[in-house]
Amino acid sequence: MDVVASQSVQRFKNDVGVRFQLYNSLFTSLPFHKIEKTGILLSLLSNMCEEGYEKGLSPVEILEDFFSRHTSFTTPRERLDLLFRLVQYVERQVVLFDALEDASYKKINDFNGPGTLKQLMSAVAQNNKEAQLDKVLEDFCVRLVLTAHPTQFYPGSVLGIIRDLSNALVKNDASEINTLLQQLGKTPFFKKNKPTPFDEAVSLIWYLENVFYPAAGRILSELKNQFPDVATDKHTLIKMGFWPGGDRDGNPFVTTDTTLQVAAALRAAILKCYYFDVRRLKRRLTFHDVEDIMSDLERRLYEEVFIPGHEAKITDKEIISILEGVKKIVNERANGLFVSRIQDLISKIEIFGLHFASLDIRQDSSIHEKVFSQVAASQSGILPENYDDLGEKEKVKLLLNLKPLGASSIFKDDVVRDTVEVVNAICSIQKSNGEQGCNRYIISHATSVLSIIEVIGLFKLNGISSQEMNVDIVPLFETIDDLQNAGDIMKTLYSLPEYKAHLGRRGKTQTIMLGFSDGTKDGGYLMANWCIYRAKEELTRITRQYGFDVIFFDGRGGPPSRGGGKTHKFYASMGRNISNKEIQLTIQGQTVSANFGIIDSAQFNIEQLINAGVSSSLFSDRYPPLNGKQEQLLQELSSYGFDAYIKLKNHPQLANYLYEISPLRFYSETNIGSRPAKRGKQTSISLGDLRAIPFSGAWSQLKQNVPGFFGVGTALKQMEYIGRFDELKQLYNDSLYFKTLLDNCEMAMSKSYFPITAYIAKDQQFGDIWKMIYDEFVLTKQYIYKLTGHDTLMASYPVDKLSIRMRERIVMPLVTIQQYALVQLREGNDDKEESLHEVLGKLVMRCSFGIINAGRNSA
Repeated sequence: MDVVASQSVQRFKNDVGVRFQLYNSLFTSLPFHKIEKTGILLSLLSNMCEEGYEKGLSPVEILEDFFSRHTSFTTPRERLDLLFRLVQYVERQVVLFDALEDASYKKINDFNGPGTLKQLMSAVAQNNKEAQLDKVLEDFCVRLVLTAHPTQFYPGSVLGIIRDLSNALVKNDASEINTLLQQLGKTPFFKKNKPTPFDEAVSLIWYLENVFYPAAGRILSELKNQFPDVATDKHTLIKMGFWPGGDRDGNPFVTTDTTLQVAAALRAAILKCYYFDVRRLKRRLTFHDVEDIMSDLERRLYEEVFIPGHEAKITDKEIISILEGVKKIVNERANGLFVSRIQDLISKIEIFGLHFASLDIRQDSSIHEKVFSQVAASQSGILPENYDDLGEKEKVKLLLNLKPLGASSIFKDDVVRDTVEVVNAICSIQKSNGEQGCNRYIISHATSVLSIIEVIGLFKLNGISSQEMNVDIVPLFETIDDLQNAGDIMKTLYSLPEYKAHLGRRGKTQTIMLGFSDGTKDGGYLMANWCIYRAKEELTRITRQYGFDVIFFDGRGGPPSRGGGKTHKFYASMGRNISNKEIQLTIQGQTVSANFGIIDSAQFNIEQLINAGVSSSLFSDRYPPLNGKQEQLLQELSSYGFDAYIKLKNHPQLANYLYEISPLRFYSETNIGSRPAKRGKQTSISLGDLRAIPFSGAWSQLKQNVPGFFGVGTALKQMEYIGRFDELKQLYNDSLYFKTLLDNCEMAMSKSYFPITAYIAKDQQFGDIWKMIYDEFVLTKQYIYKLTGHDTLMASYPVDKLSIRMRERIVMPLVTIQQYALVQLREGNDDKEESLHEVLGKLVMRCSFGIINAGRNSA
């Protein structure tokens, strides 16, 4: 461990570890209703879990021993009541740990070090690359898209307490900390009702207002101060995207009215930010000829934000024009006093416009198929009755020449009708919020050229011609087959004169979304990541060949198995064979609060992405693309990993294993998101219908992070068997891409702990699956040590490793209680009260909150 890493570890131990013990002792002395000395009991249970698993005991044996030795409770209801109280404590311990990490963020992370904006600016200055930087920034940006995926278990009230607690911890205000811990003890963590899509939007708009708005402003200000001639007004460096209210894929609760409401809320929120900034600025700009201008601007913004029914009139260009005029006057008559503050606000307006975040529309291709099937069956004459029987080419031709439908009343299905009607909502939003307010349509399960052309058909149904269509069509390729077929689909698409003309009107740029989550569920960790890399490489080559640019939009989740982890290192490692014109990725669930929950962490993580993208262009020699031999090596490695994963995936009991052993079946009851846990209405469980988030989250709660490691050990062993292991060692040392791939695998494994579920090894139905998974885990760890030369996981990331270890220790009682409840449910006798089964189910579900939140990027 180097000196800098050692210092960071020590700071973490002091500022987070020691302070957690200090405040936890205060925290656990807070009495809950009916229970005294709960904190002591929790401490005893935690120790018994650690000792018990070392002795090979099961969760049931540990808890039975705990009940008999440390409580007088004998009835099931008394014991379950105690377990609920213990769960409450652990939930709040996790919040305390989160707040401590947030409070210490700037001490633990080096804001001048590798990957930061300051390090990038220093490298640019030292290498005299200012001109090249200006050129790169003409079209480079980082686009963060906040999604509606339900992995955020903290309700808004708790998120507010975390923020206040972090601030109190920074100030070491013991009295305030004590008060907030008491508030936390009485604040419910469980949502009684599922949130609506609009509720989800409001929650994420809070982050836009309070975190991303000031963080983006800081970054732009620092860049402008260092390089005042960099023209970020030509192409904004940071963009925000938004899915709540626009993402319809599998969510029947998102309607056109919701979309319009969310767009209006985004516009109101950004105008409110501008209003308060103008108010603060006006207090400094008290000069002749300026004060009246600022007062008038303040009044106009106030009317737009706070007066109901006020007609929206002001535009972002008009606000910028007013502020540019003010800046000119101040420069000429007040020696430029406070001009930097005026420029800061102008930079923010250039980023956020009147839309704040671009609202993406997303729908599954199967719904589009239904639209045109129903149009054909409607006898409207727009499409032939035998439309469904036609080939793809005939359908494409018909859709490109489609006439307006006139009315959507022919559609009996609400979702289908909404899919047609939302097109007019897109046009309406563009008028009020600007084109960037809503100018992308994403197609889930895009499996053919027809999938993309159907979106053009939707606009034509609404009487909007191709020339009037100011929307980018974004196909989403997710499964292994889709990723492998993506090149052929785009080739055919680029060859269509009508689509070529469309791209010509859209800046000759095609955006393509690639999904990590379903790819990993479909083909395993190695194959999914490799297929995405290869798809990016091929799609870059093909798109350039046809004279267009391509931008990749990555659907990344929180955990490594869903594209999370050390994301910025993946982007830095891509090389010139893969388009890096922009970095676009989804930010969802816990990742929002974990990586972007406070201004400091948001600034740090956005800077890491900017640095990765810009550095890969300016210093491309540092990150050479993989050569043919290296690619062949990774292809072979991934194939072996894929074969191993498919054996597990095809196990006849795998779906039942997840359903019975994990909390999967209780996901839909957590009330954390508006979307169902699986697509379709089938009552039975199948891996095909299961969404990637519950799939990944279920493995995470089992402490068996299968999607993040399974198949890696077998693949590495096979490469050793055929005599190519030394080549892999060399690749690990030479390729940042391959190193990051395995680093993230190590993170997934660090959050696995098999002693908790070791009792399943003896289970007649599921024992062989558990052994299969455990053996692969042991094998993977063995071969990663061989490859890296380390003797522990995550040796390259000592602070992250320490954080994970502390968090896993905090939630060990929760995982134990959850498994105890699941066993009781599986082994429940018919003579037990039905209500007791319901209580056990609620206990399983409640444990999920703390386990997932402690993982920070585990679902």
